[in-house]
Formats: sequence, structure tokens, C-alpha cells
Amino acid sequence: MPSTPDTASRILQTTIAGSLPKPSWLAPPSQLWAPWQLEGQRLVEGKHDAVRLALAEQRRAGIDIASDGEQTRRHFVTTFIEALEGVDFEHKRTVRIRQRYDADVPVVVGPVARTRPIFVEDARFLRSQTSRRVKFTLPGPMTMVDTLYDEHYKSREKLAMEFAAILNAEAREMDAAGIDVIQFDEPAFNVYMDEVRDWGIAALEKATAGLKCKTAVHICYGYGIKANTDWKKTLGSEWRQYESTFPLLAASKIDQVSLECANSKVPLELIGMLRGKDVLVGAIDVATSTVETPEDVAATIRAAMKYVEPAKLYPCTNCGMVPLSREVAAGKLKALGAGAALVRKELG
Repeated sequence: MPSTPDTASRILQTTIAGSLPKPSWLAPPSQLWAPWQLEGQRLVEGKHDAVRLALAEQRRAGIDIASDGEQTRRHFVTTFIEALEGVDFEHKRTVRIRQRYDADVPVVVGPVARTRPIFVEDARFLRSQTSRRVKFTLPGPMTMVDTLYDEHYKSREKLAMEFAAILNAEAREMDAAGIDVIQFDEPAFNVYMDEVRDWGIAALEKATAGLKCKTAVHICYGYGIKANTDWKKTLGSEWRQYESTFPLLAASKIDQVSLECANSKVPLELIGMLRGKDVLVGAIDVATSTVETPEDVAATIRAAMKYVEPAKLYPCTNCGMVPLSREVAAGKLKALGAGAALVRKELG
């Protein structure tokens, strides 16, 4: 189903950063890497039904640029890597993920390769289910590197560039399938700022090369899980990681930057450094089950408009909401849509 401009002409178009909670009949609630409750063809049908529910929830909430809520994936990074050659998931090694917590991760044992499309059919299904503009998320090359133990390339940069080529092949097929926005999730950008400068931006641009659709990068402080919230407590009274990456992104070929603002200690004036880019401003805090009011969301949007013109501002969530309950996530979606509508009305 091709996209139609039903909400494309209005300002402050809303979207979400990534995941939504899955129905309990598809996967256990409030878990990362939650196992599937179904198998075989029932799993395929269950995933499709969950995507339909996610789209319906977003439409009811007034979300303009919809996504599948990552209903077809167990995890935003590892599900993609599972489909690649050259990675051993049987004999894992322990590494520190984004300098926050230790995890047992797969091992790169040979040349990484994509032998078939991975999420392309999911993207085609998403496109077929709505006339609204749609976004599909992919892991970013640096974050993929940071989720593995590398025994083959022995170079984070070399491995990232290989992943960038793989991601680009996948993204080009999604682009051809009618996806309007392809977003690359790079939470690692907030940790490895020197690498972002040295090769991270180049890897991201390689992943987006030749795409005709809008391209986005999502940089946040992580899901609302304890490892991330504990890390945030160590960052002091101001979170200034964006200060290092925003000038680099402003000079890059990426169209949109998705970031965390709601209930954060990010100095909001930093988003002014993204001049010329679309800014997906996080107006929903995913680290709490407290549901924002429309006025809460509107306040974040108004504050962001001091530094980004409304035509370039896209109210969004801080990060994915898979650890939350479906009821809470639905309430937050409604607040996001209603808050943007309030400000839209004020602007006439």
C-alpha cells in the first residue's frame, strides 16, 4: 500500500523511536530478548497480527509516521545479527556492553555476510498495512560491533565497515519496498565519541549510501532498564554527550536525528547544533511507567522550538518502550499525539 499525504503537510509530525510492547500471546511482557510463545506458521501469523495491532494503536493515538513497533524481532540488534554468516551464537564470550554492564555475546569467527534479505519481507508487510508514512528501524554499525566479541577482524572499524555494507544492502531493498524513513539505532554514539569522529559517521553514511528515502539515526541513553538508569546517575548534573556528536551529525548526510529529551539532563540548547537536520525530539520518558499528560509533552515541544523551527521538529519517544506494559505504552502514545496537537493548535 503506497503512502499517502494524509498528515504529511502538517507540522510537528509525531513518530516513535523504536519498539512497542508485544502482546502476551506473542512474547512474555516487559522483557528484552523475550522468547516467542508461538512456532512455525502460527508465529508468522502472530507477528503479522501484532504489527496490525501496533499500527492501530498508533493511528488511534494520532502518530503520523508509523512503525511496526519491532513486533517481528526479539531484539533490535541481535535479531539482525542472527541472520548473518560468520557469527557464532553457540560459544559466547563475556564483554562489557557500552561500558555499562557485562553480557554474554556472540563471537565473530569469520567474514560476516548477508546471504539473504533479513527484515525486507517484514518491511513489505508493514508497507502493505497502512497508507500513512512508515519508518523501519535497523541497528547501526557501531552498536552492532559493540554487541559482539570479535575474533576475526580484530578491528572495530573494519568490522563496522563490513556491517555498514550489509546494512546498506538491506536498506536499499527496504527503500525499494516503499519505506519512507529508515532509522539506524546507534546508542553507542553516546559512549565512544572518539570513534564516532574517527570512523562512526563514515560507517553510518556508508550504511545510508544511495537511499532515496529519509534517513535517521537514533541516539539515546538506552531503554528504561536498571543498567541504563544506573549509568545515567553517574553522568552528573548535565548530560553533554550530544555536544560531541551533534556537530558531526550536522555535517553528515543523515537527514534526521532522534534523541532523548524528556526528563533528561540534556541541556536542550544542544539541539540547536543540529541546524539543517530534522530533529526527532524525545518527549516521552520510557524509563518510567508514569504516563505523561498532553501538557507535559507540549511543554517539551515548546522548549525544543526555541532551538529548532517547528517544520523541522518531530515529537517522538526517548527510546523503545518494549520493557513497559501495553497499557502504559498506549497511554504514552496518546499523550504524544495529543501533546503535539496542542502545540499545533497554538501555532495555528
